[in-house]
Amino acid sequence: MRIVFVCLGNICRSPAAEGVMRKLAPHLMLDSAGTGGWHVGDAPYGPMQEAAHTRGYDLSGLRARQFARTDFENFDLIVAMDRQNKADIERLRPKGNATPVQCLADKDVPDPYYTRDFDGALAMIERAARRLLADISRRRDL
Repeated sequence: MRIVFVCLGNICRSPAAEGVMRKLAPHLMLDSAGTGGWHVGDAPYGPMQEAAHTRGYDLSGLRARQFARTDFENFDLIVAMDRQNKADIERLRPKGNATPVQCLADKDVPDPYYTRDFDGALAMIERAARRLLADISRRRDL
């Protein structure tokens, strides 16, 4: 299964989700992207890397990229970090494409770039990633 995680700039939430999921499910093909292109080519934000490292995740090799229409063809599931990112993704959906787009959690994952709560965002991402993985496993068992 191929999953892409998407946030606004691809330097905090979505690379964190990718890193968490890589540790939980190394057998999946994972990526992350941002709906905006301001940080293309940048490493994840330093404070997010530090918080992730403390929890055992290495985000240092990841680089930001912008979500593209071709991602609808390249991935089996698109996971947004909040409702606004989900809406922005849906606006790019090619006509006739049925790739599922869903939010990672039941509520928006707050952007720690602005809230400064990197640990809180990571804790929420970890819980939601475990639920997502369980849901994927259940779907495959059907």
